[in-house]
Amino acid sequence: MVPRRWSIAARLFALQLLFVVVGVAVGGAWSWASARGDLEADAAEKSTAVAVSIARNPFVLEQVDTADPSRRLEPYALDLMRRTHTDFITIMAPDRTRWTHPDRSEIGKPFRGTVQPALEGRTFTETFAGTLGPSVRAVTPITDADGRVVGLVAAGVTVANISTALVPRLTSVVLLALAVVAVAALFSWLLSRYLGRVTAGRGPEELARVFASYEGVLHSVHEGLVVVDRSGAVVLHNDRAAELLHLPAPGERQESIPLAALDVPDELRTLLASGDRAVDETYATRDRVLVVNQEMAFPRGSTRPLGTVATIRDQTDLLHLSGELAATRTLTDALRSQTHEFANRLHAVVALMELGRVDEAIRFASDEIERHSEIERHSEVERHSEVERLGAVAGPGDPARTAPEVLDALLAAKRAQAAERGVDLVADTSGLLDPVPAAPGDVITVLGNLVDNAVDAVAGRWPGADRGRVEVTVSGVAGPGVDGHVRLVVRDDGPGIADVDAVYERGWSTKQAGPEGRGIGLDLVRSTLARIGGAVDVTTGPDGSTFTVDLAAGRVPS
Repeated sequence: MVPRRWSIAARLFALQLLFVVVGVAVGGAWSWASARGDLEADAAEKSTAVAVSIARNPFVLEQVDTADPSRRLEPYALDLMRRTHTDFITIMAPDRTRWTHPDRSEIGKPFRGTVQPALEGRTFTETFAGTLGPSVRAVTPITDADGRVVGLVAAGVTVANISTALVPRLTSVVLLALAVVAVAALFSWLLSRYLGRVTAGRGPEELARVFASYEGVLHSVHEGLVVVDRSGAVVLHNDRAAELLHLPAPGERQESIPLAALDVPDELRTLLASGDRAVDETYATRDRVLVVNQEMAFPRGSTRPLGTVATIRDQTDLLHLSGELAATRTLTDALRSQTHEFANRLHAVVALMELGRVDEAIRFASDEIERHSEIERHSEVERHSEVERLGAVAGPGDPARTAPEVLDALLAAKRAQAAERGVDLVADTSGLLDPVPAAPGDVITVLGNLVDNAVDAVAGRWPGADRGRVEVTVSGVAGPGVDGHVRLVVRDDGPGIADVDAVYERGWSTKQAGPEGRGIGLDLVRSTLARIGGAVDVTTGPDGSTFTVDLAAGRVPS
């Protein structure tokens, strides 16, 4: 039994070598038997020719009728043996009595072997063990003029001499067999080295376990997995990758897919083709925002890469949640600002009462209650108006839109937050006549993060009475080919940005790290705009920075 520790390459080499050795041994035996048969047939043919020529020689027929045939036939037979390279020539009487023999002591003794067919007038051949050992012999009758059998002639070659004649042939067969074994062993060794390299020296049982594990992991992982070889083709992907990158569903045998055939942005295709290392890089496709990690794949014990392995996560839902979180945080901050404002008014009421000015305190509180009630009534009317407006703008199947009132509410909340930090926030939405061509959550994510960054940039920069200033302008864009576009401009008078190229990278920030993390807002802005069909541009200098966002109508998914 083959040891279980043997690799596929070692087993294949051993089996191939065994097959070649057995094949060569069988072929050599067959060649030996074939050559021996050919030599025996040649010996029988030669013996027959010699025996027939002797039987038809008048000299032999004349000597048979003499009183002592051996006297003249014995020298004749020995001379003929030397000239024809025959091992023995025996001329005998019909009763088997030998008249000639290479061993003179055998003359006069009976011949050993078959003679009956010759006595019947036929020439035949046989292999028989006589006094000289096994031999291939031919026996033919000597007939007189009347056709009577008056003697017999037996001529032959010993098997030992036939075997001796086979030695040169056997030597060539053995040398050829050794050459075949050596060449086969060399090719088997080269093939086993190749298989050992591609299988990493694993045995079939281990490979079976590896493939079983690979199948289970490949189809159960919830992230997209893509393997790209050195030629720039996708050679392996799982179910999730097929869903995220619009690839064919993986089957039992996956065909290579060129990267040029992938329906992905050029930036993502360039990353997969380059083989560069990537960590949490964000790419926006036409319907998803993907986070990609990529590493080179090396075989065990080698420094030459097989290709790259990329994992892909869908961040679309996370961005939606981030937008909703930003909106919720904005509303929370607005409520906190209002709470602070009401606390100040309560302090004023308490102070009036402590001073004994109860009537003024009551009048002040009543005025605040009436003002609050009026604000609630207006808010309710605006809410119903907003519902009607949104319902008319975004019908079933229509692209998502954001009403101008939503932006006003957002900027009002941001204005209160900025005021608490000593920053003047000036907003102008008068140029916006139509809804913004994007969902409210996405607009809040983009505009809210840009405003927050601008406020952070100028807060606390000027000591004393000087206050930072942030200007926000939202307007429609008119012109050939740009009707329906909306432009958001956020300008601050902060210190500017030192590295504009790095401003959108995740983790980049001019502020110190805090418990909520830094360097995420602008990355969310970029990812959201890439998904909804927008562009952002930044200009900066020592007098401040300006972020300009253009949202294109008709490119926003429903």
